[in-house]
Amino acid sequence: MKIPVTEGVWRESLATGENLMVVRFTFQAGAVVPTHRHMHEQSSYIVSGGLRYTLEGKDIVLRPRDSLVIPPNQEHSAVALEDTIDINSFSPPREDYL
Repeated sequence: MKIPVTEGVWRESLATGENLMVVRFTFQAGAVVPTHRHMHEQSSYIVSGGLRYTLEGKDIVLRPRDSLVIPPNQEHSAVALEDTIDINSFSPPREDYL
């Protein structure tokens, strides 16, 4: 089931274990995930489309088959450059997504 995250962004939990959670995010072009931080280590893998992440003030553009890891407590945000599907893993699982 797709759950709204912010305007133009939805999440769908794919798998949750004791120490890891996998989530599919769907973005509409131009959607913004505001600057935030959390205690979870996070990976992002772009299936289709493109995202511009800003990590601690540095911009990183990801296209299909690109990935990155965001360390715990690192400030980050994202902007969808086009309609995008992004697979994320969180460790530990995000309780706010359960």
